[in-house]
Amino acid sequence: MLDAYLYDGLRSPSGRHAGKLAPLRPDDLAGDVIREVVKRNAIDPAEISDVVLGCVNQAGEDNRNVARFAALLSGLPPTTPGCTSIDCARAGCRRWSTPRAPSPAARRPYVAGGVESIEPRAVCHQQA
Repeated sequence: MLDAYLYDGLRSPSGRHAGKLAPLRPDDLAGDVIREVVKRNAIDPAEISDVVLGCVNQAGEDNRNVARFAALLSGLPPTTPGCTSIDCARAGCRRWSTPRAPSPAARRPYVAGGVESIEPRAVCHQQA
């Protein structure tokens, strides 16, 4: 079994409905987080073997491979793969707790986390 190490934890800011973060896409925010984690830990971007993000509802602004777009927007090399998985309520946590199959790349660092954005979706409120 391979040993796993958590080097850093970082999140984007939380916003409110129609707030200052409303026009930002989830992959933009995730890209900023990835860029900062790489910078803070002095990791060579070429050493990142993969970006794996969970996303509960891939609709609207989240309807593409958010992990791949975040990797590109963060400045990681275009050869860095990105994988987005859907797993309700545990999307980001599952990425941390379920290791990929052991391979030579498994000894290289990878980025794991989760994204979600409610702002672009229509939210209905029933008035009493």
